[in-house]
Amino acid sequence: MNKYKTNIARKVIPFTIAYLMASTAQAYSLFSQDGTEINLDIEAVYGIFSSNKNYSTLGEKTEGSSDWQEGYIKYGLSGSNTFGTNSSFYAGLNLVSSGTWGDGDAAGFTNGSERETELEDAYLGWRSGNIIPVLGPDGLDISLGRQNFVIGDGFLVNGDALNFGKAFNGSQNRGGGYWLAPRKAFDRTTIVRIGGSDGLRGDLFWLKSDNLAQAETEMAGINVEYVNSEGAFGLTYMEGLDVNEHYGYDYRDSQQTLSLRYQGNAGVENLFLSGEFVTQDQGNENVTGVPDADAWYLEAGWSFVDLPWSPSLNYRYASFGDGYDPLFYGFNRGYGTWFQGEVGGSYAGPFNSGADIQHLAVRAAPTEMLSLGMLYYNFSDTENGIMDGQELDLYAEWVVTPSLILSPLIGFYKPDNSISTQLGENGINVYAQMIAIVPF
Repeated sequence: MNKYKTNIARKVIPFTIAYLMASTAQAYSLFSQDGTEINLDIEAVYGIFSSNKNYSTLGEKTEGSSDWQEGYIKYGLSGSNTFGTNSSFYAGLNLVSSGTWGDGDAAGFTNGSERETELEDAYLGWRSGNIIPVLGPDGLDISLGRQNFVIGDGFLVNGDALNFGKAFNGSQNRGGGYWLAPRKAFDRTTIVRIGGSDGLRGDLFWLKSDNLAQAETEMAGINVEYVNSEGAFGLTYMEGLDVNEHYGYDYRDSQQTLSLRYQGNAGVENLFLSGEFVTQDQGNENVTGVPDADAWYLEAGWSFVDLPWSPSLNYRYASFGDGYDPLFYGFNRGYGTWFQGEVGGSYAGPFNSGADIQHLAVRAAPTEMLSLGMLYYNFSDTENGIMDGQELDLYAEWVVTPSLILSPLIGFYKPDNSISTQLGENGINVYAQMIAIVPF
């Protein structure tokens, strides 16, 4: 998660479950002496889910309801060794144990029998310290191995976080946890970060996925950002290098994606602005029927800091062209980014392609430890209208104790069409979930 993005987002939202989940890994010092540190890292999350309706998204579910549970624990070691110039080597190695229980999720990505323990992070890196003064402290950071990688607020890349279970006869199973997405690391990476958290900075990256649900996509690119107190401008170019054609996404081989974005307050303390425009060239000449496409969104919000509970109001319009490939988007700065709607964005569709989506969010913080929110979505499926619908989600984010964080949510989803992905009929689906984060 980019440092500047977290700080800007928290000016409008007191805290979000995305921030909490990104911050739950607790580092316990096992050894610290003469510039050498070794830490024990632990992270645990558990979720309970219920949906009164099922969805034919994958053809794995039948008419009825689903109740299921997801959980994972991530555990391992990280450490660093600092030299006299404050340059340092760092490394991390950890595992994830995950599972899904019960009926499996409402769309059939999981069936409830998934259990798996696998290597998650295994990376090695070097930070420059004070060796290159013109770049600032740690202005050059080079790392490689299995690790997460995020661009901006995750509109294009938010780790390799698509976690299918035993759908498709288990060929793409990553051990369950579809909603929680415990596995986020790309299998192989080389990442060069240049610059600090302010001013001009950039990333050169090569990413190789081992996720069959992403057809083991390989891509490389450059990300350039200019960050100041008023916000962050970003420009990203990515090109697809290879793909496992047996699992689809053939067009990603030689695909070119260009993105321009901004997020910040434009110098107005209580204002939040965010937007991104993406143009995509499906460059594989051997693939037909997949058009070049654009996607974009604009979002504006205001925080009423002088009112009780400091409420905020945000509106966003997002448009995704027919055939647009949303790549590695994921859960980033809170509910609705970038799974838009807990039912629509997770199970029913549309899934950030061939759709226009309007979103209204209201948030308030009765206390520093409790945040309440209401989210509304209007989905317009521009390809054939099958996934048109509306959704209303009500949620809370509550730090109960230093050792327990809870986020209950109830959602109401209404498709417009009887031929939608919702099985049975197009009445209102009542959906509920409870996420528990346990910092050790």
